[in-house]
Amino acid sequence: MKRQELIEILSDSAKNDELFKEADRIRRENVGNEVHLRGLVEFSNICKRQCKYCGLRSPNQNIERYRLSEADIIKTAKNAVNFGYRTIVLQSGEDDFFDTDKMCEIICEIKKLDVALTLSIGEKTYDEYRAFKKAGADRYLLRIETTDENLYKEMHPNASFENRVNCLYNLKKLGYETGTGCLVGLPNQTIESLADDILFFKELDADMVGIGPFIPHKQTPLKDENKGDFWLALKVMALTRLILPNINIPATTAMETLHPNGRIIALQSGANVVMPNVTSTEYRAKYEIYPGKICLNDSADKCRGCIENKIKSIGRTISKDYGFRQH
Repeated sequence: MKRQELIEILSDSAKNDELFKEADRIRRENVGNEVHLRGLVEFSNICKRQCKYCGLRSPNQNIERYRLSEADIIKTAKNAVNFGYRTIVLQSGEDDFFDTDKMCEIICEIKKLDVALTLSIGEKTYDEYRAFKKAGADRYLLRIETTDENLYKEMHPNASFENRVNCLYNLKKLGYETGTGCLVGLPNQTIESLADDILFFKELDADMVGIGPFIPHKQTPLKDENKGDFWLALKVMALTRLILPNINIPATTAMETLHPNGRIIALQSGANVVMPNVTSTEYRAKYEIYPGKICLNDSADKCRGCIENKIKSIGRTISKDYGFRQH
């Protein structure tokens, strides 16, 4: 698709149903009817960044910070494996306590569980990424959030857009399955920039793309802004499926924060991955990137059973493999 085509589709709601059905067809033909479950471990909400949309931003003093021990991280991963997860996702704020040696130890221990391992721990140096890969990490998720450089700089004080892009290309160069994605509905974001985001995913040849609507957090500078539009976020996701037919696309939890059936609708509009939270309920509410997150008080086994029933209700099945991109 050309840029102008993307802009026209994103601007016009008249063909939404047609777009979602086509994305679902492309998903079915290229990655099948299996849904990949990833067990999400949110192991630290400590973050040195100041991203204006995120509740974990370092200036937020109204949050109880936590950091799981190495033993607790590995225990949580083991529990997830016992519930049938074949991929573990380790996610945190940018917490420098977990240096290269600590992360490599954790990676090595989790890889002994016979799982695929995804990291989502922010911007690192090439050498750090290389060390994580050597230790056994398979995938890395680093969302660009927006490819509009001016908007990126506005949303990310004291951060470099160029470095963010370089990190993504370094991950590709090192052989990671590389994930990225964007927020839909940021203040001053345009339809044109969303089209550019989609084209960036294609240019990067991303292996995973997560699309989420912007949800304002009361402890951030964007607290009074309007939330993103669920259907527009869904359209960005569906168009991403059309231009990258064989990648993995999660039905994000933020979708379900805005719509009670958000993840199921996303699975019927191009998505093929769900990432249930396996973190202890003691910590889930403290990992508040945005407010209103779902399933904060549900145990890991309840979340697993709930999402499996939902997936089966739309005629889909749970994958039993590691869920790598099928080229």
